[in-house]
Amino acid sequence: MVLPSTARVVIIGGGVVGVSALYHLAKAGWSDCLLLEKNELTAGSTWHAAGNCPNFAANYSVMNMQRYGLALYRKLAEEVNYPINYHVTGAIRLAHSHKRMMEFERVRGMAAHMGLTMDMCTPEELQQHFPFMETHDLEGGLWDPLDGDIDPSQVTQALAKGARAHGRTIARFTPATGVSRKDGEWVVHTEKGDIRCEYVVNAAGYYAARVGEWFLPHGGREVPLTVMSHQYFLTEAIPEVAAWTKEHGRKLPMLRDVDSSYYLRQDTHSLNLGPYELNCQAAWVTENDQMPEDFSFQLYPDDLDRLEWYIEDAMARVPLLGTQGVQRNINGPIPYAPDGLPMIGPMPGVPNAFEAHSFTFGIAQGGGAGKVLSEWIMHGHTEWDMWSVDPRRFTGYADASYSLGKALETYGHEYAMHFPHHEWPAERNRRLSPNHDRLVADGGQMGAYNGWERANWFARPGDDTSEEATLTWDRNGPWEPRIKAEVEAVRDGVGVIDLCGFSRFDLQGDGAAEFLRGLIAGGLPKVGRMNLIYFPDDRGRVLTEMSCIRHGDDSFTLMTAAVAQWHDFDMLSQKLPEGVNLTDRTEEVTSMLVTGPKSRDLLAGLSDADLSLGWLSHQNATVAGKPALLARVSFAGELGWEVHADPAEAAHIYDAIRDAGAVPFGMYALNSMRIEKGYLTWKGDLSSDYSLLETGLDRFVRLDKPQDFPGKAALQAEAKKGPSRRLCTLIAQPGQQDAPYMAAVFADGKRAGEVLSAAYGYRVDAAIVMAMLDVNAATPGTEVEIEVYGQRVTATVQETACLWDADNSRIRA
Repeated sequence: MVLPSTARVVIIGGGVVGVSALYHLAKAGWSDCLLLEKNELTAGSTWHAAGNCPNFAANYSVMNMQRYGLALYRKLAEEVNYPINYHVTGAIRLAHSHKRMMEFERVRGMAAHMGLTMDMCTPEELQQHFPFMETHDLEGGLWDPLDGDIDPSQVTQALAKGARAHGRTIARFTPATGVSRKDGEWVVHTEKGDIRCEYVVNAAGYYAARVGEWFLPHGGREVPLTVMSHQYFLTEAIPEVAAWTKEHGRKLPMLRDVDSSYYLRQDTHSLNLGPYELNCQAAWVTENDQMPEDFSFQLYPDDLDRLEWYIEDAMARVPLLGTQGVQRNINGPIPYAPDGLPMIGPMPGVPNAFEAHSFTFGIAQGGGAGKVLSEWIMHGHTEWDMWSVDPRRFTGYADASYSLGKALETYGHEYAMHFPHHEWPAERNRRLSPNHDRLVADGGQMGAYNGWERANWFARPGDDTSEEATLTWDRNGPWEPRIKAEVEAVRDGVGVIDLCGFSRFDLQGDGAAEFLRGLIAGGLPKVGRMNLIYFPDDRGRVLTEMSCIRHGDDSFTLMTAAVAQWHDFDMLSQKLPEGVNLTDRTEEVTSMLVTGPKSRDLLAGLSDADLSLGWLSHQNATVAGKPALLARVSFAGELGWEVHADPAEAAHIYDAIRDAGAVPFGMYALNSMRIEKGYLTWKGDLSSDYSLLETGLDRFVRLDKPQDFPGKAALQAEAKKGPSRRLCTLIAQPGQQDAPYMAAVFADGKRAGEVLSAAYGYRVDAAIVMAMLDVNAATPGTEVEIEVYGQRVTATVQETACLWDADNSRIRA
């Protein structure tokens, strides 16, 4: 074929994900799209993938993506007239403990919210699904009737046929060799010629880090990806399996023993065993083992010794597995991001460049990934909030050594339960507060926030601070009495929390104020004041929230969540007008919050600030003799000041505040207090799944302002019609667990919404839930039920979001 010299989109990589992206662009009518593959389609991880297709995922957005993809696969063969061996066998997941059953209950509830049916099973019911296994040591399990397996090459070729049928081009045996920029466009270089294009996609699979290096001169970063060696093997044919299939006319269901960490499935008349072993191995990470230029259709040498425990455990579970020898072993490369989730979305720091790589379950996720990526390219946003897979969730701390350490941890715990108070230990202490040593000395139990170490709670001598103690879904662990005490200290006296890592940007220059007005739904603070500002997308949905400190007419400090650093900087920088400058000062300033009814008295003894200035004011002053910016605001909902200082001075300031009597408190206590006030968190309560009006941010929306900000028309139409759902605060019956994210809410026996966040409020002595409810269930006083790990808990919709100090008299004191 003759390679075109121009294209609208060039996708680099011909695995299932890249081809799915091309297919979805084609279906949407985007012409002039081209995919480049260095070898044949599927030559990377796709060709040797096991092809398992679960709906199950502990992450809501990932499950939604998989649900969409598997539904697509079930109709794809007929749509494009291409045969696909897709076996919808159903699958069981085994639970050895009640904790695991609780996880299954949570996922079952999320699945129901998407229209999927999964069933909780007794051991006896599990054996009815899979009669060849032992069940004596099981608590129960989960049945997904739509699970199964598919031929990876066939589904990729079917997607390719669908893309070609719409006139899209696939150039095989055409390796990309680099990229450059010219006149605001990309130039993708190949041995067959250059291609100018508007958008470029890195879908290069386990070569994505190498392709990512091409973008470093254009604002890119080192791609946080590690290649792992994953093995599975096939037995010789097993007569009993063949006889069962002949009798029932179908394959056995998939079996996953997630507590032992392996999957087992039928393959023709044999069994396929795939473990995720703790003693796992990364590939191509040493000087003596470099990634080859081309590893197409190749495998690593067999290494079954490291699977020995898993093989023995699986044979004890399914004795038939041990009756036949090994027919074939597959040991191939699969890419892992540090958290095991894929990267789909804008390439950090690079205009009109996107990523779709690091898929550990690429076949199951490929169909949905193509949809998500194509939406990013076409619309600049996705139908569902997909922050959990956004490449910008990792920032500069995620270097090669971090990625390796986390990939080893994640692979070895592929089926692990993610408990709400558990912190994974690998690759910690990447970004430290100047006060870190004092926090740890005070008993701080640390958590990682965009790599920054913050104290979650403060232990006292004798408290159980082991990792094992955190492996629970329950609220009541060693931390619970300490959180309560920390909240009470803030309520009755004065507390201090170290808040290192706030994302912080300086925005200055002629036109800076008007630039912001054109992006936000509401107004800007006056000079010397601060407020919250909200950025909608063009649908009127919540893109992000920032604290806006105004120093002059066109001089601002914008602060946002730690994890939002690259997301929000990208959002601002890519729209920046000439003459307006944006600077990331996240590393240059650190913060702490001094709050409680006695905070003014404490600061009066340490600072020359005018502490009579009102709420939402800010001023430059000294604290303990060191320069600082004091902002009169408190996310805890008490009288208080944020103290922002140079990291070199911060430890001195913090020590002085502590020594003056402020009690240290952590993120768990802060979360309890913020939910009592009805304050919202980014990518918890605030997401692009909901509009500003649905989220209850009406007071931050000015539909009559002259600026045509993004989503203005959508919000005007919504305001005229009225939102169909509203964010509500509920008080729930206080069970042993807090309601998890996306737990279902029922009114009159019907599904009426979902939980966004929950915590116990120790000042109001109540279990608090923030939920998005259908408008007919959002009336104050309405009684609803919340599904919490399989148990229905009653709750009542409250009059207002704020349950503590509703008139803000304590904040304004």
